[in-house]
Amino acid sequence: MLSARLLLLAVLSATACWADPPQNNPTQAPPPGPIPSPTPAPSPTTPSTTPTTTAPHWISRWFDPDTAPFIPVPEIGVDPNSGVTVGLIPTWLHSNDDHEIDRIIAPDILYNPNFGVGVHGRIYGYSSADEQWSVVGGIKERVERQFDAEYQVGRSRQDAWSFNTSVIFDRSGVPRFYGIGNETPMSAQTNYTDQQEDVQVQAGRNLTHEWQLLYTGRFMNVDVLPGTLASVPTIQSRFDRVIGLGTSQQLLNRVSIVYDTRDDLTIPTRGVQLVAYGGLASRTGLLDDSMYSETGGDGRAFWPIAPDSILVGHLAIRYLPTSHAVPFWALSDIGGDTSVVGGEQPLRGFGEGRFYDRDSFSSSVEFRRKVLSFDAATTSIDVELTPFIDVGRVYARTSTDPLSDLHRVYGVGFRGIAKPFVVGYVDIGYGTEGVAAFTGLNYPF
Repeated sequence: MLSARLLLLAVLSATACWADPPQNNPTQAPPPGPIPSPTPAPSPTTPSTTPTTTAPHWISRWFDPDTAPFIPVPEIGVDPNSGVTVGLIPTWLHSNDDHEIDRIIAPDILYNPNFGVGVHGRIYGYSSADEQWSVVGGIKERVERQFDAEYQVGRSRQDAWSFNTSVIFDRSGVPRFYGIGNETPMSAQTNYTDQQEDVQVQAGRNLTHEWQLLYTGRFMNVDVLPGTLASVPTIQSRFDRVIGLGTSQQLLNRVSIVYDTRDDLTIPTRGVQLVAYGGLASRTGLLDDSMYSETGGDGRAFWPIAPDSILVGHLAIRYLPTSHAVPFWALSDIGGDTSVVGGEQPLRGFGEGRFYDRDSFSSSVEFRRKVLSFDAATTSIDVELTPFIDVGRVYARTSTDPLSDLHRVYGVGFRGIAKPFVVGYVDIGYGTEGVAAFTGLNYPF
């Protein structure tokens, strides 16, 4: 799971700033003309008093993308729950012979007012359209720790099988909880520290290029600990009886049938992806529904309606037909900027996990319009302007109309794209609780 917020967006911004305009191309020969007269040297007995404006070589080479040891990228992370994080990302980009980014090395040093100074190390590998991998690790002065590793192979479904494996350790101090239900008030906001150890394996049997039978196995060990934010009450102070405090474990077994005609997995411009799934979650490590059973669907459609213009639609619905003392974090939830099949769904005017309940419905529409393209120092960059609408709700009873009492968000997104594998974004949404801004990697859906 590529979790370095704003990294690639900042990289794309930096490459835009470092693009060489034609008139300044250092390899371009000067126009023909008379040879200028040599400038007389200053008299050895009369020192020259003319000030020099030439920067030292060691400084000037840092501002030349052909000689700089790395790109010093400013980091600005924005999130309703995390607040503003600032830092510096010294970034190394490696491109293949086709000028496509195939590796990114991007450590950082950052500061967040809630958690102090932090450092991260990141490596993203884009070996091919069929194989990708990433390793991310980080630590801050207070509370937060992170390690993510992911490996994917068979992404293009050219062979009989596709595999995805990820290992995650994450200790976050920013999660919020407002209670359970579709109308939980902002005034009920609490904070908790979420520590998770996750291992997930996905194996897909490719029946055809479009049809896939997918198995997902995921083990989670979750610790919900007291919050540490001074300005927000801790979860135990208001919801001391909610299920899920302390340590909980979950083993999820899920089977999905997938129909996918998208022309690209990372930057699609046409086609659909339809997923229907069912699963069992247990707290005993056995294949049973001792925690809950689940069923649902997820659909994404891409229509090219004009040159450089794509209309994108997304719909997700999730039900828990049976449930037995389900931790609140395992319920259906909406809020934030990310769509995960069978998991959290976007509502970009609210923070992540804003609304929890047994079942959920979510839908979004985006109009992705390319407004600018240019050649940067290492690759070609496209910039998109994307107005969007998100709607969604959570509910406790299967008989509830999912289209009633919807939360609505209206907003606009800005995306930087370095084909074929890299997308960074800034999304700004407005809902009933005000404006929320998000930065991240990859399209929200």
